[in-house]
Amino acid sequence: MQWRSLLLGLLLLRLGLQVLLALLPALAPGLCLRRRFPFPFPPPPAALSPLGAGSPHWGSLLRRGGSGGAAAGDEYERRYSGAFPPQLRARLRDAARGMFVFGYDSYMQHAFPRDELDPLHCRGRGPDRHDPSNLNINDVLGNYSLTLIDALDTLAVMGNSSEFQKAVKLVIDTVSFDKDSTVQVFEATIRVLGSLLSAHIIITDTKQPFGDMTIKDYDNELLHMAHDLAVRLLPAFENTKTGIPYPRVNLKKGVPPDSNNETCTAGAGSLLVEFGILSRLLGDSTFEWVARRAVKALWSLRSNNTGLLGNVVNIQTGHWVGKQSGLGAGSDSFYEYLLKSYILFGEKEDLDMFNDAYRNIQNHLRRGREACNEGEGDPPLYVNVNMFTGQLMNTWIDSLQAFFPGLQVLIGDVEDAICLHAFYYAIWKRYGALPERYNWQLQAPDVPFYPLRPELVESTYLLYQATKNPFYLHVGMDILQSLEKYTKAKCGYATLHHVVEKTKEDRMESFFLSETCKYLYLLFDEENPLHKSGNRYMFTTEGHIVSVDERFRNSLWQDILPGEDDSAEKMKPNEFKAVNFSFNCNRVPDERRYLLPLKSNYMRQIDQMVGLI
Repeated sequence: MQWRSLLLGLLLLRLGLQVLLALLPALAPGLCLRRRFPFPFPPPPAALSPLGAGSPHWGSLLRRGGSGGAAAGDEYERRYSGAFPPQLRARLRDAARGMFVFGYDSYMQHAFPRDELDPLHCRGRGPDRHDPSNLNINDVLGNYSLTLIDALDTLAVMGNSSEFQKAVKLVIDTVSFDKDSTVQVFEATIRVLGSLLSAHIIITDTKQPFGDMTIKDYDNELLHMAHDLAVRLLPAFENTKTGIPYPRVNLKKGVPPDSNNETCTAGAGSLLVEFGILSRLLGDSTFEWVARRAVKALWSLRSNNTGLLGNVVNIQTGHWVGKQSGLGAGSDSFYEYLLKSYILFGEKEDLDMFNDAYRNIQNHLRRGREACNEGEGDPPLYVNVNMFTGQLMNTWIDSLQAFFPGLQVLIGDVEDAICLHAFYYAIWKRYGALPERYNWQLQAPDVPFYPLRPELVESTYLLYQATKNPFYLHVGMDILQSLEKYTKAKCGYATLHHVVEKTKEDRMESFFLSETCKYLYLLFDEENPLHKSGNRYMFTTEGHIVSVDERFRNSLWQDILPGEDDSAEKMKPNEFKAVNFSFNCNRVPDERRYLLPLKSNYMRQIDQMVGLI
């Protein structure tokens, strides 16, 4: 009988506790309890394999190096506040390097000279010759060792001079663009042309900040290769009534006879940085001229009512086929390159276009409360609207939009960037990755794959550079942990086919090495020459580094650029004043350095919005 009484007492105790837990939210509405759901927030990360056997858990390092002042605070302060231990940061830097090395070495061993690595089957991948309509593959892969070319400047940034020199020689000796390959002009420009120019700039830099990256008997071969590729892309700009280029071109034969007359705004309007650099290095205005003409043509087609642009346009008629205006796929890098073209070339008209575009984005795409870190209402979010009316078109956002906080950092709108970044980070926390499309109304992915994209890492890195807030090192640690846990494969890192189920696809896109790994490495490498050399660098939309110096601000052809004249105003970098709609600060104040960049109640609000709690 005694054991029965004991059992009955335990059952009554359990029932009482359940009733108490059920009443807690009503008794203490400020107390936040984590709900159970199928895709829990990952536990505090343990040491990654690249850190070496026997290394301490990251949590123990944080406890040793933390400030200790957040122990009595809420869960966000306990997790994110305080100093970030230098030894942990060094381990994460090495882990990011190890991630790149594993992916790069796997490509060189199993896939080179083909374009991409299939990390599940440990083999190479090139264009799909059997199915020319397979644009997902054929737009990107041109049978020109894409991954090797795209990774060149990452090798330099990581200080691996011997492998950089070896890779450059391989590119010079083995790569040719005289191929019967039909590729997307945009992808060939940002991934291949941009990387060749970046590597050429690194090789010929007299300061050599990354170590000795010079090539013996180098005779500008990479610049000549970039010129050759650009010449093969030029037919895309011919026979178009608007000046907006065809989306695709055959590297041997020019524009295909059955070419599509429709192109996206980002694809046609994000060529100016690479084409402009090439023109100014060669002293040949042709490339910048056609790229700038395309930008101006698109700009002239914006809505008279809202000032917005759509996402798909007919290059012959100028008619908007896609009327969606947003910050993601089809539009993203158009806005990015308006600003970065100004930063690099100093042309005031580029800054004027960007400022107008940013003002219209704020007026028509931004939803939520006015200020990021104060006030009532929903957190700021940028939605997809009709370009003519400004009315909401759908309730999803895509992962490419995660680049926008980084762009806001470049113009000093740091406070607004903090909020938008927190929203994407909350989605990452829920799934351990960013779904290609996320429906913010349904709190679920619309398109559930994740191809190792870099945009969230890029914004994390740039926000850390602007604020020096350790919060962003924690974010980088979470991202690094997730990539190791969910995407690592037998021979590299694989696309996630489904962010919920964590199934993989047999593809490692080249931007994983050129961008994702690079930004992660730089986030944790405070002493990198890129941060310390005194040189000023800018990242292209593919993450390639280019130096910001006077040679790119001097041109001899202002009189022949469309709409230009000899008196066109050129601004200097220190005259840069972009439109801001938040607090117009260059850096978050020092007194907030070790506080959360976003107040805990607002972080909790965002986590609730994505179904995390």
